[in-house]
Parts: sequence; C-alpha cells; structure tokens
Amino acid sequence: MYEFDSSKTDSAGHSGSEYRYSGPFYQDSYRTGSSGRTAGDVQPKKKKSFFRLLGKAACVGLVFGIIASAAFQFTNYAGRQMFGEDVTALKQEESPVIPEIESVIPQTGEGSSLMNSGSGDVTSIVEKCMPSLVAITNVSVREVQNFWGFGWYNMPQQREQTSTGTGIIIGQNETELLIVTNNHVIAGATNLTVLFSVDEGKDGADAVEARIKGTDVTKDVGVIAVSLKDIPAETMAEIKTATIGDSSKLKVGEQVVAIGNALGYGQSVTTGIISALGREVTLQNDDGTLINNTLIQTDAAINPGNSGGALLNMQGQVIGINEAKYSSSNVEGVGYAIPISDVESLIGDLKTMTTRSEVDADKMGYLGINCQDVTEEISKQYDMPVGIYLKSVVKGCAADKAGLKKGDILTRFDGVAVSSYDSLRERLQYYEAGETVEVTVQTPDDDGYVEKTVRVTLNSREEIDAASE
Repeated sequence: MYEFDSSKTDSAGHSGSEYRYSGPFYQDSYRTGSSGRTAGDVQPKKKKSFFRLLGKAACVGLVFGIIASAAFQFTNYAGRQMFGEDVTALKQEESPVIPEIESVIPQTGEGSSLMNSGSGDVTSIVEKCMPSLVAITNVSVREVQNFWGFGWYNMPQQREQTSTGTGIIIGQNETELLIVTNNHVIAGATNLTVLFSVDEGKDGADAVEARIKGTDVTKDVGVIAVSLKDIPAETMAEIKTATIGDSSKLKVGEQVVAIGNALGYGQSVTTGIISALGREVTLQNDDGTLINNTLIQTDAAINPGNSGGALLNMQGQVIGINEAKYSSSNVEGVGYAIPISDVESLIGDLKTMTTRSEVDADKMGYLGINCQDVTEEISKQYDMPVGIYLKSVVKGCAADKAGLKKGDILTRFDGVAVSSYDSLRERLQYYEAGETVEVTVQTPDDDGYVEKTVRVTLNSREEIDAASE
C-alpha cells in the first residue's frame, strides 16, 4: 500500500494521520512449481513398396477430386437458387467486423431532484454504469528487506507481489479496448490482467491480458489497452464505454456514487456527497516522490482497491477517478478523487500513445546520464522545476549527442511526465536500445529555465559502459 505520513499531528490536533492511496490492494503471491511433458517412445513405421503406395495415392486423389468437384458445383447451384448469388463470391466478400461497444446513457433530470427521489436512482445508475468498470490485477517484482539474515543474507530480496485496483472503460480503437486508471495501480507491472465486471461470477470467466499505453506520474493517471481479439464476443456485447461528465460544474453537497474493486473482492458500490472541492493533497509514490494534486473530497467510502474506479454524479457520468483516502483512527469518511475535467485532455493524449510491453533487460535502452532528483522540497527551496537534474552526461552517448548537458532538468520522456530517476527507469523498461524518442528538458538561462524538446536515440548498457571507461 502506498502511503504518506502528512505529520504526526495535523493542524486539528489529530494524531497518526496519513493520506493513503486507495489502491492498489496488495496480496502476496508465491508461484512455485513447473510443468513439462515427456514424449513417449516413437514406434518405427513399417516400410512399404514405393510404387504400390504411389498407385494407392493416385486412386484416392482421383476419387476425392471427383467428389469435391461435385459438392462444389452443387453448393453453388443451391446458393444461386436460394439467394440468386454465387456462394463462393459471398465468402470472398466476408470480412471480420469489430463491434462498437455502447456508451452509458446519462440519466435525465437535475442531480438534486434525483437525490431526493430515493435509492432507486442509485440502483439505476449502478445497473447502467457497472458494465464500464473493470478489476485490474498487477503482478510486480519488489525488493523487500530480509531482517533475519546476516551479511549477504541481509541484502534486499526480490519478491513477486500481487496488487489489485480498478479501471474505467473509456473507448476503443481499431484493435484495442482502452481503460483509464491510476498510474500507481499499474506501476512496475510485469504482468497486467483485467477482469470485466460483466464477467464477475460467471463460470469459466477469465481475466484477459492488458498492456500499458501511457502514464503520467505527476497526475497519477494511466491508460491501458486490451486487445479486442482477446475479449469474448459475449463480453463485448455487454460491456459499455463510460460517459464523461464535467467536474468543473460540481457543487458541494451533490450526491455521488463510487464504484471500485474494493479489497480485491470485486466491484462494490458506496454512496455519499461532495464534501469539498479543490482540496490540495500530497501523496507519495512507491519510489518516494511526492505528488501534489487538487482533488475532489467525498464522504463516499474509498477503500484499498478502489483506486482507478469511477466517482459518478447522479446522471451516471464519471466526474472523478477515485484515488486516495485519509486514514486515521480519528478520521472517517474522507476520500479523494481526481477531477475528470482536469485530466481529460491528458487522457486523450495517453490514448494515442503506442502500446508497449516490457523489453528484455539486455535490450533495454539508456540515455547515458548521471542524475539527481529535484523533489518538491528542493524545487521550492531553490526555485527549480521538479524533475531529473543532469549532474553529467556520458560523452558520445545518447544524451550528449542530442545536445543535453549538465544543469538541464529532464521533465518528460516520450511525452510522459517523469519526476524522478525511478519513474524514468520505469519508462525505459519499455524501450529498446536504438529507438529514437522525444525528451523534454528545462534548460537554465538568465531568466530562469527555458523548455526544449530534443530527439534522442537510446544506447545499450554495453555502449554506455564502454564510453564511460
């Protein structure tokens, strides 16, 4: 669980308070054993006369050809009599058609009147919107400290870990179904799967593989993609695309509905109101970097696993992406969601990015930089942009050839915001040496910093090591 201790005692005198991401919900996963098959002994075939075998083959082929030709002609004749068309021509004209999934139709009426009309409206919203939700499972490898060993036994150990979160179906292209979630739900994934809410509880319903399309760590938003060919036809017929609302028009006191994969048990529903708008909240990523976001506050229960799920208005429109809760023994009913209108254009950009899979470690690309993180604290103290400060560049390698130099602050890699070296390295895991990508840096000048974007061709680890010697 990602968490951040805001203070030992807050301004209200509450102790032990902390902001916590509402997901992912971690579950330990230990995979052991292996499978394999052993081939049995192959019995030698008896030898036969070549000419005798050839004669039999010719006879069989002749008979088969006569029968097949007759069947072909009869099929065409029957087809022309019934449909007036050549059946073979119909088959040639057939092509696979990708179905366009339906969108959630917003309920009519004002939110206030719907709120006063009872729980039946919540039921209706859930029925309409649930098909646009998915449960996300992230299998990653994380380092854990071994406190019981001595010497090298006390070194950090790598362990496979499973976490769960939620996603919202936001559209499709020619080959993929697109789903938005939180970046921290999918960060570090070595294996990512999605279970559609319409398939929950069905016998034999399996999760399908998903891949990361694009992420933005500074906004804690990510888009993943599922290949349409991997989705069963009956599932495609039931799922829906969420309808996006306008979070800029929200008012304190409006009723909302939150849906998410709470605790990894499957989709669940909570209700509440908008408690406050424009809340400044600081959260901590798994790599230690901080995120300062302006969020919607709600008293609808937001629990571990809810991250990436939908916060809906009473018309069934998504007005927020559930992100975090305020956890304290003295505090209840304080959850947070990312206002959808604040990230709608960002989501549009992420949807168009190239879908990538993690590359083999020996093929991974590198920039050739020696760097240091510019955290929020350092940024405020020294008036520097948040990002990755280049302490030096390896001569003759990727960054140097692209014109990057000491003092530059790297802020975006291939269109995705990066605020720490860990977040940059996480992105590099999807790029091979030899690929050319755009890198954005803030370059110091007399008036502060000037942004520039350059194209960089990544080096291999071996090339970086050789140039560094």
